[in-house]
Amino acid sequence: MTADFWVRAYLRRLDGEGITAFIAARGDATAGAVLVVVATLDGAARAYQRSFDLESGARIWMELVSGSEADVAASVAAQRRMDPDLWVVEIEDRAGRHLLDAPGLE
Repeated sequence: MTADFWVRAYLRRLDGEGITAFIAARGDATAGAVLVVVATLDGAARAYQRSFDLESGARIWMELVSGSEADVAASVAAQRRMDPDLWVVEIEDRAGRHLLDAPGLE
């Protein structure tokens, strides 16, 4: 599945749950990695990246960084400088919902 297709499907799924999200940075349409940033609208944020569970080999989403929105934004910017093909999806949700643990998004 291409990164572009996954991001579009993810945004549609979030919208269906009433979760505000948008593409903050577009990466390579076919093979770009994806970061998901969740801002809880209280000055805090978390960024997630896709990884592999070393025990099972399954694809999982793991927290890359958390802290103030400014600190998370700086970390994401550093990641984008290292990987310009990186996609960044930003979510704004007071409850911190991201659905990354929902079936079909692994």
